[in-house]
Amino acid sequence: MKNISDLPRVTLGLYPTPFYRLESVSARYGRDVYIKRDDLCGTALGGNKVRKLEFLLAQAQADGCDTVFTTGGAQSNHAALTAACAARLGMKAVLLLKRRGVTERKGNLVLDELFGAQVELIDTDSYDEIDAEMRRRAAELEQAGHKCCLIPVGGSVPLGCVGYVNGVREFTVQAMAAGVRIGHIVSAAGSGGTTAGLLLGARLFLPGAKVTGVAVCDDPFERIVPELVSGAAELLQCGETGRPGDFEMVENIGAGYAVPNPEDTPYIQSLAREEGILLDPVYTGKAYAAMCRLLERGEYFSGEDAVVFVHTGGAAALFAMDLG
Repeated sequence: MKNISDLPRVTLGLYPTPFYRLESVSARYGRDVYIKRDDLCGTALGGNKVRKLEFLLAQAQADGCDTVFTTGGAQSNHAALTAACAARLGMKAVLLLKRRGVTERKGNLVLDELFGAQVELIDTDSYDEIDAEMRRRAAELEQAGHKCCLIPVGGSVPLGCVGYVNGVREFTVQAMAAGVRIGHIVSAAGSGGTTAGLLLGARLFLPGAKVTGVAVCDDPFERIVPELVSGAAELLQCGETGRPGDFEMVENIGAGYAVPNPEDTPYIQSLAREEGILLDPVYTGKAYAAMCRLLERGEYFSGEDAVVFVHTGGAAALFAMDLG
């Protein structure tokens, strides 16, 4: 296996992020429930994308890029964190975002501006159209002497997934130090890259642990995740391949992507009031609520080993939309 440290990486977060037991939640469900606080990674309002961007922007720097393009919804956490990380590295960020959802100057759109990104809202539902526009604009800039890096939605490409392989290695060490055996890992799934990284990381460092992604949109994750696992495994030369069916995908989309589910609000409120932890209504709130409902059912999380909830950030959404 190739060492992860052999891949280009620039440090953008403060690691390790906290890993600890949720006392009130564990008591309620009679089960050890831990949280991995990647919302506290130290960049902007935190989140999972920073781990991906450490590898993606390192490669961009190695390629001599001075401009980074990316996309997402109007309130994209990935886009805002790309802008923050690019600013730290002295790169220009160009964000071509879907004109969908909350497009007023709220939430992440305020942060995009603070980070100095060039933002344009595109009236389309197609990322293929936006990707084509990114390529066109990047070509224009390169004719003017710049060099551009294009990062797809969510940073969900094999190199980005390596960030969460590394993340699993990190909390495996933390769990061992605390005497905790991990049996289950749960996170939100919006573009598939984090779930893929967690799955490959679990295979390498936590064999036997079950990975569950909570889908917050209707992307074909059963195809996307194995493809990303295979690509990341090839980069790491670890001999693994993506296999459909060796992870679980649970849906909690509700009325649609980026539309809060009213039935999730009590779970978001309880974690805030009992543990002082903020969840957003688009990603982490939906994932956490789904996990709690599975804990209530009792049979989903087999065995007695701990359940780990990976907090992937997204707090800016709380300032952009109602919980529902």
